[in-house]
Amino acid sequence: MRTTALGRSRVRVTELAFGAAALGNLFTPVSDRAAAETVDAAWDAGIRTFDTAPHYGLGLSERRLGAALRTRPRDAYVVSTKVGRLLEPTGPREPAGDDLANGFAVPATHHRVWDFSADGVLRSVEASLERLGLDRIDVALLHDPDDHLDLALRNAYPALERLRAEGVVGAIGAGMNQSDALARFVTDTDVDVVLLASRYTLLEHGALDRLLPEASARGKSVIVGGVLNSGLLADPRPGATYDYTPAPDSLLERALHLKAVCARHGVPLRAAALRFPSGHPAVASVLTGARCPDEVGDTVAMLRMPVPDALWDDLRQEGLLPEHAPRPD
Repeated sequence: MRTTALGRSRVRVTELAFGAAALGNLFTPVSDRAAAETVDAAWDAGIRTFDTAPHYGLGLSERRLGAALRTRPRDAYVVSTKVGRLLEPTGPREPAGDDLANGFAVPATHHRVWDFSADGVLRSVEASLERLGLDRIDVALLHDPDDHLDLALRNAYPALERLRAEGVVGAIGAGMNQSDALARFVTDTDVDVVLLASRYTLLEHGALDRLLPEASARGKSVIVGGVLNSGLLADPRPGATYDYTPAPDSLLERALHLKAVCARHGVPLRAAALRFPSGHPAVASVLTGARCPDEVGDTVAMLRMPVPDALWDDLRQEGLLPEHAPRPD
């Protein structure tokens, strides 16, 4: 599996990255054994880039990922985690409950506290290193700073720069579900990489307007996640989800149109959706999640499936892709 350097850093990521949110019991529980077997399957498939965050299961994802990688050669893989949410223990008098309101089937043993201060970054990185069982983090990303953008740029980002200079982290950047603010990080800071979730897919092309061209011009890298738009591009049908809620009829109709064009070329929609983002030169990796070995195997098989150039041409001709969208190899 090919690798690409993140910006000007020495960190190299594989073309397919493993998203570990499910290891934090995203929506439904995953056993410790299933979590370990899923990481093993990703490793066996050649995946060497793993993305996690304190937010995912109140640290459970980081702990499980660290345990699953512990026997692997440290220089053979890349771990990305995030800063911006500190985990503070709940008080002894607070009612016991679960974290399902935040999307994770885990006991609510901690609160998430937004903190984009310099001290918050240092505390977050220290806690992540402990949960992961590592002595360094390969990629550290500001996590969803949408409502804290000025504070993140003023305080959190310089703290990441210092950690990079000290070698505590290898590459730095930000991860968000929107391209406009990420473009600001690319143009106004010295980030190595940004993680764009769900906004450069077969359905959404806004990142072509500014983020991706600016990243290419400045030698910055983009990791693209959420390429299936939370399920709509995996299986477009009534009730399919987009951004984790039922998809609007207009988007469902467009997804069904995409599926029909792919079918004419004998290509599953999932295969085209996984391949599409890598056509842009700024895209270093495509990030997908999995909660079991079979899901890993399916993703790898879809990514490796040949997609004829004629498919991309037909998608353009039918108005489903813009003319300036780069064609994947």
